[in-house]
Amino acid sequence: MPPWLQLVIDSFWPLLSAGLIFTVPLTLITFVLGILLGFLLALARLYGPRPLVVLVRFYVWLIRGTPLLVQLFLIFYGLPSAGIVLDAFSAAVIGFTLNIGAYSSEVIRATLAAIPRGQWEAAHSIGMSWPQAMGRVILPQAARIAVPPLSNTFISLVKDTSLAAAITVPELFQAAQRLASVTYEPLILYVETAVIYLMFSSVLSALQGRLERRLIHKETREVAP
Repeated sequence: MPPWLQLVIDSFWPLLSAGLIFTVPLTLITFVLGILLGFLLALARLYGPRPLVVLVRFYVWLIRGTPLLVQLFLIFYGLPSAGIVLDAFSAAVIGFTLNIGAYSSEVIRATLAAIPRGQWEAAHSIGMSWPQAMGRVILPQAARIAVPPLSNTFISLVKDTSLAAAITVPELFQAAQRLASVTYEPLILYVETAVIYLMFSSVLSALQGRLERRLIHKETREVAP
């Protein structure tokens, strides 16, 4: 067996396990928290008082205008100067959540704004309160619009978690860096790492397509006579 192939076989499980133990949980946790934050920010932007709207717009501008890596460094390396010390995984969760929250808030805001005002009026005309109209009428329609862009954000987040290696989170990319420093075979190991990221992204892309098809079929059944 060629030495490079033996290296690929020997390193596959250490790399994959780092992805399953750290990369995947980090992605799932930060995406869920980021979507929740984005939803609250979108509501504040659309329906909040003027001072809150200005504050949210400033937050989104600040996060979108600065590199994610810089944000992670500020949280992990900068906050200890202010007496706030976080472990690497917690710092990564906070950093990615704040970042995803800002980006997803714009997607959610646009999808909520895309729902015709007549839907609100129809819900109110049958006695629904604002929370009932939002939960039963507006959100189901907005979700169908938001799924494709939010799914793309999720897939991008899988790859962006590689930046967590810079703040010592032992995820997939850092595992590859450690192995490369020992074996002196960076090309083989980084190609293998890229393939594993591609595997994760391909699975998520397939799930995204399946979810979109289910939503389309559901919408078709609802509008069919």
